[in-house]
Amino acid sequence: MKSKLLKSVALAAMMAVSALAAAQEIKIGYVNSERVLREANLAKTAQLKLEAEFGKREKDLKEQETKLRGAAEKLEKDAPTLAEAERNRRQRDLVEVDRDLQRKRREWQEDLTQRKSEELGAVVERANRVIKQIFEADKYDIILQDALNVSARVDITKKVIDTLNAQK
Repeated sequence: MKSKLLKSVALAAMMAVSALAAAQEIKIGYVNSERVLREANLAKTAQLKLEAEFGKREKDLKEQETKLRGAAEKLEKDAPTLAEAERNRRQRDLVEVDRDLQRKRREWQEDLTQRKSEELGAVVERANRVIKQIFEADKYDIILQDALNVSARVDITKKVIDTLNAQK
């Protein structure tokens, strides 16, 4: 009998705690990080900076690729009339130029990836500070980033972007 009474009291206590927790309103926010990195002025500035820094190298690489393709087409066209030694020499030259071009493209890609990481890292750091400020100022219980499904009611992405854009 005591055991049943204790179980009943324990169950009643758990239900009371549960009801109290449900009665307290939890304030939740959500931030779409991808949208922040796409729409914030700071992110756009970083993208323009990267394009200015790496655009010329990319253009040079594309020009070299075009020249290489042209030389390969010319060799293919001229191959039947060329002496064996000349054809082999030109093929070796093309292979060497192609290898050099691939190396330059890899280096360009690695440099771009590193700089993009640095620039976007700075944007993410600033955005996280803004999110923390909003969290503290508006007394959120939790702010989530990058969830699968989110109600527009809890989406504070625009507020984060506007706050970032307002900063100098």
